[in-house]
Amino acid sequence: MSDTDRRPLTEAPQMHVHYCEEKGCEEWGGWGNSPSPAVVTRWWCFEHFPHKSYEQEQALRRKLEAAERGDIVQRLLGGSSAHL
Repeated sequence: MSDTDRRPLTEAPQMHVHYCEEKGCEEWGGWGNSPSPAVVTRWWCFEHFPHKSYEQEQALRRKLEAAERGDIVQRLLGGSSAHL
């Protein structure tokens, strides 16, 4: 389909904002799931998404462990990563 075959855009596209459904989490909920079209989709951030594969769980665990080690190193050095 060519761009000339499309009708002109008359309204701005609507952006749907979803935040994580985990209580207390304010992250972007980019991971949605619904068992059927009749059920409202629920949204989570990747850390709280309950339907991750084993490989995704392992990758997230490694990432969180590395971040935690980095925080420990920063505390030992007496600084934060903001000024690095």
